[in-house]
Amino acid sequence: MKPLDRFSFGIGDRFAHQASAQLRAFQLLSVAGVRVAPVWNKSNREHIFVGSEPQSVYDAATEAVAELGWKGNWFVDADHIQLQTVDRFVDCSDFFTIDVASSIGKPASTADVDAFTLRHSELVGTMNLPGARESISIGMEDIRNVARKYLLAVREAGAIYRHIEKKRQADPFVTEVSMDETDSPQTPPELLIILAAFADEQIPLQTIAPKFTGRFNKGVDYVGNLAQFEREFLNDLAVIAFAVKRYGLPADLKLSVHSGSDKFSLYPILRRGIEQTGAGIHVKTAGTTWLEELIGLAEAGGDGLELTQEIYAYALDHVDELCAPYESVIDIDRTRLPRVDEVNRWSGAELASALRHVPGVPLFNPHIRQLLHVSFKVAAKAGIRYTDLLKRNKTIVSEQVTKNIYERHLKPLFLG
Repeated sequence: MKPLDRFSFGIGDRFAHQASAQLRAFQLLSVAGVRVAPVWNKSNREHIFVGSEPQSVYDAATEAVAELGWKGNWFVDADHIQLQTVDRFVDCSDFFTIDVASSIGKPASTADVDAFTLRHSELVGTMNLPGARESISIGMEDIRNVARKYLLAVREAGAIYRHIEKKRQADPFVTEVSMDETDSPQTPPELLIILAAFADEQIPLQTIAPKFTGRFNKGVDYVGNLAQFEREFLNDLAVIAFAVKRYGLPADLKLSVHSGSDKFSLYPILRRGIEQTGAGIHVKTAGTTWLEELIGLAEAGGDGLELTQEIYAYALDHVDELCAPYESVIDIDRTRLPRVDEVNRWSGAELASALRHVPGVPLFNPHIRQLLHVSFKVAAKAGIRYTDLLKRNKTIVSEQVTKNIYERHLKPLFLG
C-alpha cells in the first residue's frame, strides 16, 4: 500500500501536453499554504479514443515534476480499470481506480448473502455516529439487500486488487474503488455495509467513490439539492471514520468525489466538511483541461480559432455518435446549440466566453461546453495539426489551464 496524502486532486490531460501547466496550479496552492497531491488520471476508454498509451501519462507527469522541481507526492491513476483492461497500466501507474459498476446489481448466491448477513449482524440497530447529520438505522433485511446487490461487485474488486498486487509484486500502489457510474446512489447505511464487505475481502481501500444524489454532468455544475448533498456527504464522512475503526480499514481511507469537474456549488460544502471533521478528500476531474486547450486556441485566433470552429462543426454534425457513451452524465438541450455559421462568425474571445465556465457571464453556454467536453476524439482525428497548434500557442493555452485549475477548482475547494 502506497501512502496517500490527506488531500489529493485528480486531473485529466487528454493529449498529455498540459502536465506542467496543471502542476503550476498545485504549486500556487502550496505557496498559499495547502499541499495537495496531483493525480494524473486517464481511462482506458480515453486512451482508445485518442490512440495513446498509458505510459504517455506517466512520462508527461515525470517531465513536469522535473521541470518545476515539485517536491510533493504525485500519482498516476489507471482510471476506471477492470480486470480485462488493467494490465496495460500496471507498469506505469501507482494509483488504480477499480470500477465495479457493471457488477452492481448482479445477485450474489443465497448462501453467500445469508453468511454475510449473519457475520455482520452487529450492524443491526440505530447508530449516532460522531459528525453525522442524522442517525444511521440498519435492519437485517437491509444487510441482506445490500449484500445481494453489492457482494459480487466487492469480490470483483478483490480479484482485480489481487491481480494488480501480484503483477506489481513489491511495488506499492493506491487502491480506489469506484461505484459512482451506476443508476442509484448509495445511502450512508448502504455505504457502511459495503465497507464491511470490503473489509471482509481484505482490500486495503484508501479511497472510495460512491454515487451521490443529484446530477454530476460533464464539465458543468452540480444539479440537485445542495442541502441534501451536504447531509449525505457529512454522513458518509462519519460512516468512513466509523468503518476504519470498527473494521480495521486503512487509516487514510477517504471519500472520493468523482466527476468533480466544475462542481463549483459543491466546493464550499466539501471544504466545510473536511474542515469540521479533519477528514481527507479526493476529488477527480476529467476533461476540463481539454476544454481549456480549446479556449486557449480560440483566444489565440488565426489557425487556432479556425480549428476550434471546425471541431465544433464536426461535433454538432455527429452529436448522437459523440454523446452516446456519455448519455448518463450530460444534459444537452440541442435547441441551445448554435448553428455552425453563427459560431464561424464569432471572434476568438466570443467563442472562448461561450466555452469558458464562468457563471454569470452572458455568453457562457453550458450546452456547447458539454458537447465539446465529450468531443475530444475529434481533436485526436486532427492529429498533429491539433498538437502542433498546442505547441505553437503554448503560452496562452498554459495560462488558461493553470488559471482554470487554481482559480476555479483548487482555490475555492481548499482556500475558500
